[in-house]
Amino acid sequence: MARGKKLDLFIGADIKDEWAEVQTPKKAKVSSNIEEPSKHFLVFKREKRRGKVVTLVGEFHLKKEDANAVLKHIKKKLGCGGSYKENWMEFQGEIQEKLRDLLLKENFRFKK
Repeated sequence: MARGKKLDLFIGADIKDEWAEVQTPKKAKVSSNIEEPSKHFLVFKREKRRGKVVTLVGEFHLKKEDANAVLKHIKKKLGCGGSYKENWMEFQGEIQEKLRDLLLKENFRFKK
């Protein structure tokens, strides 16, 4: 550095800037149309969360109360934990075959 010259640093923020709230859109829209179980076309997804396997099944078009009742019944039959989020049911473990049988008994259909 030469003597008498100022060092020009730019960090990317200005002291006069104000805080702004970051708006993020929701992941998925919850549909308002409600269908009976025989008109559903469900699919399975398998994800790993924190090293554990999670089985997702959906997309359900039911009232939240009805979906929670179905979820509670299935969790009791399978003996595992689960939840209902954004029209998808999440179950702990890799239980796709057992879950398919139980949902078929409830008159739900699956995509091939």
